[in-house]
Amino acid sequence: MKKINWSQFKRGVFVVNYLAIVFDFKTGKILIGKREKDPYIKKLGWGFPGGRPGYKQNLEHYLKLEVKKKTNLKVRVKNILFAKTYPEDRRFLSIYYLAEAIRGKEKAGEKFVEIKWVKPQELKKYFTTSLHRQLYNIIINLSK
Repeated sequence: MKKINWSQFKRGVFVVNYLAIVFDFKTGKILIGKREKDPYIKKLGWGFPGGRPGYKQNLEHYLKLEVKKKTNLKVRVKNILFAKTYPEDRRFLSIYYLAEAIRGKEKAGEKFVEIKWVKPQELKKYFTTSLHRQLYNIIINLSK
């Protein structure tokens, strides 16, 4: 495989993150985790579990692994809800998936110091970085 000179690209090359909106369809709550000292986005506090994908499997496979490492939950990944870049750093592209916990007891794991279930309307009081208005509206409408 030919080596790519990434510096030649002025646009279209991103660091891809995927995140799970783990939604409990019975209680109508979302699982969030508290991060401390994020090396990339200094103001990041609470967020959704996720990570960066590998190259050998599909995105959903790696998302399930990341959610398990961070929350101790096995999830079923349903579909993509939203994608965005961040005003804090436009090189980061996040893809948000709807997921449902199917097994396990939630427990803070890798990179999370705390996790909790919150009502969608409470998300804004936890997030210290941008929570895109369209994503927030999609999440609010999950419980309707």
